[in-house]
Amino acid sequence: MSIAVTGGSGKLGRTVVRVLREAGHEVTNLDRTGERGPGFVQVDLTDYGQTIDALTGVDEHAKAFDAVVHLAAIPAPGLLTDAATFHNNITVTYNVFRAAIRAGVRTIVAASSETVLGLPFDVPPAYIPVDEHSTRPETNYSLAKHLEEQLAMQLVRWHPDLSIQALRFSNVMEPADYAEFPSFDADARLRKWNLWGYIDARDGAQAVLKAIDRGRREPGFEHYIIAAADTVMSRSNADLVGEVFPDVEIRGDLGVNETLLSIDKARALLGFEPIHSWRS
Repeated sequence: MSIAVTGGSGKLGRTVVRVLREAGHEVTNLDRTGERGPGFVQVDLTDYGQTIDALTGVDEHAKAFDAVVHLAAIPAPGLLTDAATFHNNITVTYNVFRAAIRAGVRTIVAASSETVLGLPFDVPPAYIPVDEHSTRPETNYSLAKHLEEQLAMQLVRWHPDLSIQALRFSNVMEPADYAEFPSFDADARLRKWNLWGYIDARDGAQAVLKAIDRGRREPGFEHYIIAAADTVMSRSNADLVGEVFPDVEIRGDLGVNETLLSIDKARALLGFEPIHSWRS
């Protein structure tokens, strides 16, 4: 397939672009920065004209994309002012979704965020493990992500042949990041903000591939938590939850170090199965 990846120069984007190309797809990275050459188009996605132009071709070369993977965003709260983060992310997502639809694309995979689940859990979750029903944005960043999902839901209603799959990625990690993980055990509250979760960028890319495949077969909107199969901690889940969230309802078996960000839906509907862990 011919696939456009917005934000392909970012931490997750670099791996997604590589994995999609290794799978045999023709990939174009649409981003503000990137390595000059074939497969990269510099574009300001806050500008709708540039966005739709990039999704329909550059110069005289008309381009038809089979799918769009939308990763471009201010990647976390606190990097810019609240308004700047909200305005950028909402505008970019609207521009990409609308431009993709008008360019004839009917398969979109978009980066949502674990933050919509209630991070940083200063108000404890209603139950653990959390799942997709736990939607409680607590920052301007997560509010924008929540509203982007709502936008997607309405667009697929307008366009019954359209698929938008929203992947609620956990904290993206690369192998070089894993050296720091053993230090987390000293303080259970240091990483409680996302229930000690993470996702290896390579498994994040796997989820993108599987979401593209499902989106081409199943129109409509779905969202999924995308996290590693384990936590960032050596300490047991019973120990962590007992110390930090002693009054929260436990639903099911926590396991010893299994993820507390439920990936059951992604497993069931996407066939997602994380294979990378900091432990190995």
